[in-house]
Amino acid sequence: MTDLHRWRHPAVLDDMFLYHLARLQAAAGSRVVRLCEGRYGITRREWRMLCLLAEAGQLQPSQLAEQAQLDRTRTSRAVTALLAKGLLWKESQLGDARRALLRLSDTGRALHAELFPQVQAINRELMDAVPEPELQAMASAFARIRTRARELEASSPPPKAPRNRKRTAST
Repeated sequence: MTDLHRWRHPAVLDDMFLYHLARLQAAAGSRVVRLCEGRYGITRREWRMLCLLAEAGQLQPSQLAEQAQLDRTRTSRAVTALLAKGLLWKESQLGDARRALLRLSDTGRALHAELFPQVQAINRELMDAVPEPELQAMASAFARIRTRARELEASSPPPKAPRNRKRTAST
């Protein structure tokens, strides 16, 4: 059976596209994680939020959660950590403390300016393994897959897991 057929009709875990993406993220992303955590004391999630805020200038926490594709609880935890590290500023809107704006502090901007080129270099090293025509085909394929994933999510989202429910062991 060809790889293409196996990806369309997976019989085992190793045939699944999403499994390969997860393995790629684990292998390639580990360099970024080690850099962020080991040298700069931030998590990959915090790094993502720093980048989004560096690009946007400022965002409301709900906008940041949406752009980071995280739930509000995880976003809130990461924002709290970034505030404690002095990497963000939080400005409450007059009359409504819930409608705050987040932006990078001077320290956060300096961290982003120092770390971003290093992450760019890791990305460049990875992409150097792929010839230009294949890279163009991959970019096109990923765009179509992202579009299809959004369509599937919008048409029939799976039920949310009851994460706050205690699990009981079977006896």
